Amino acid sequence: SPIMSYTIDRTLAGIPLPEAEARTRAALAAEGFGVLTEIDVAATMKAKLGVDMPGYRILGACNPKMAHQAIGREPRVGAMLPCNVILCEVAGGTEVSAIDPVASMQAIDNPELLALAGQVRAMLARAVAGIAA
Repeated sequence: SPIMSYTIDRTLAGIPLPEAEARTRAALAAEGFGVLTEIDVAATMKAKLGVDMPGYRILGACNPKMAHQAIGREPRVGAMLPCNVILCEVAGGTEVSAIDPVASMQAIDNPELLALAGQVRAMLARAVAGIAA
């Protein structure tokens, strides 16, 4: 069987990473997601390992209403929260990849949670599609 994609992806041609990040945050906010965490992976690799790599940032996005519902149905689901969205410098622009929460929660046998994950996936997909190009 084909491997299930675990991210929702989009390349923003000609958009440098800082601008792509600002536009991604705005698109996430329009779908009710705040960014709770941010990790500059490239800066961390440079500082800790002395290694240079293309720009790479991880934004931890959370829709509080959906997170509250998820935790109510499955208390340990917090181990999979927030929903990570990565921004990666690629040739000619920035690639944005959001986690597909349905894929990430396949291991949890809870139909109510999977239904909720489907709603969150739709919201994240709308956010990624809504990033100004």
